[in-house]
Amino acid sequence: MSQEAKALDVTIMGREFRVTCTDEERADLLRAVDYLDLKMRDIRDAGKLVGTERIAIMAALNIAHELLKLQVPGGFDLGGLKRRIHEMQSTIDSALSAQDKLF
Repeated sequence: MSQEAKALDVTIMGREFRVTCTDEERADLLRAVDYLDLKMRDIRDAGKLVGTERIAIMAALNIAHELLKLQVPGGFDLGGLKRRIHEMQSTIDSALSAQDKLF
């Protein structure tokens, strides 16, 4: 079941951006926006970098490093596993809600 993507206005370090996402993705996207905004503000407030572009690149590097630390040596991707579990849970919930209509 694919949902239609809708425009969503978000603010990161005082700047407005328009992104698209489905209703299903909205909560995760807003959490990601909040996380990125926090990381960028932390870097800016540390005073070591000037310029939004440099701050964004450093934040991206820090977040990428955090992601890579979640991956266990040997190819096991913890983040990927969590995403798959979430997808399976959604599939199960959809199947069970359809069953409720039978009774």
